[in-house]
Amino acid sequence: MARAHAPAPMAETPATPGMFAACPRGLEGALAAELAGLGASDCRTLAGGVLFGGERAVAYRANLWSRLASRVLRQVAQRRYRDDDDLYRLALGVQWERFFDARHSLRVDLSAVRSPLRSLNYATLRVKDGIVDRLRERTGARPSIDTRAPDARVFAHLEDRQATLYLDLSGEPLFKRGWRSGRDDKGRAPLKENLAAGLLALSGWTPGTPLYDPFCGSGTIVIEAAQLAFDIAPGLQRPFALERLLDHDEPLWASLRAEAIRRAQAAAHRGTAPPRLAASDIDRHAIEQSLRNFERAGLPARAIDARVGDAAAARPPFDLPGFIVANPPYGERIEALGATGPSPGARRDAERHERAMRAFGTTLRERFAGWQVWLLSSDQGLPGQLGMKERRRTPLYNGAIECRLFGFEVFARR
Repeated sequence: MARAHAPAPMAETPATPGMFAACPRGLEGALAAELAGLGASDCRTLAGGVLFGGERAVAYRANLWSRLASRVLRQVAQRRYRDDDDLYRLALGVQWERFFDARHSLRVDLSAVRSPLRSLNYATLRVKDGIVDRLRERTGARPSIDTRAPDARVFAHLEDRQATLYLDLSGEPLFKRGWRSGRDDKGRAPLKENLAAGLLALSGWTPGTPLYDPFCGSGTIVIEAAQLAFDIAPGLQRPFALERLLDHDEPLWASLRAEAIRRAQAAAHRGTAPPRLAASDIDRHAIEQSLRNFERAGLPARAIDARVGDAAAARPPFDLPGFIVANPPYGERIEALGATGPSPGARRDAERHERAMRAFGTTLRERFAGWQVWLLSSDQGLPGQLGMKERRRTPLYNGAIECRLFGFEVFARR
């Protein structure tokens, strides 16, 4: 698509943060630290994300390199509002023609916290009307609406008296790294990639330290660890919405991607000892999925030792203690309690789950002395089932499921 406008400048040191990165709830502090490391300024954590400032290169790096963000948005307008007409006027006043035109398809999304407006659907419509009317007035044509795969996406966020409009720079959510291929390789209950990266960040694991996932499923946690160890940018294999915008700076983007490719190549040829990464699962099909995913994720051959195995019979895969970071089965195998109590099937599933966790806890205590164990679960009774006392529990959300990341230290038996 031809570029009709020169790239619009992003303020180098804006008075207020000009961008917002969304993330799973519970990862806001870790995301703020990650963005600061990518050059962001004035990082401010909010529920579900981080406001930050910086030049265009910072926004591009955040999309290409953030392992924790779900989406990066660029703020384009903000004002106080009282009614739906104020939202229309806010949208009408934005120079949308700098970003997209009638050749682009459009989607508008709206979220609200304590908004006084009666209908959020109507508020969304008024924002869309303002955008479309602006483009019709300035360009003579209006974009079509596409709710599935739009070229341009606008997010409106309403607080009690303040409305903010954002332009999406990411497109598909950033946890979609580009290495999964079809439903077959997602597993039965896949962990989103940025949440997997968040578990690693919160655990304190660093490349070079042994890492083992005994409930690996399709391999998401160890893939995130391996891409970190091999300095592979998580967004290197996927497209972004920013590339379709009229103000896209193609030379800058090309240089950042080229730098990311050089870094990955340098890490692959560095000649250092391979990372100590291991994964296992009782399901042979899951291991087959993992092996396919390892290859598509651009990992060197034999970067991860993956094998079929029962976590209850696991043994340390390395001669030195390290970290177990895992997402044991929960939730999807245990039905919610009904009004008249659990069904016989749900009760059997719960009992099977508890037996498996007790057996796994015995294995940890007997064979994994010196290891740190970090387990994500929605089951508040997990420590008791393992027979271990957690040293930390961090609230996290796996989608809509409220979970805890339980951290344990396994001490040598006396």
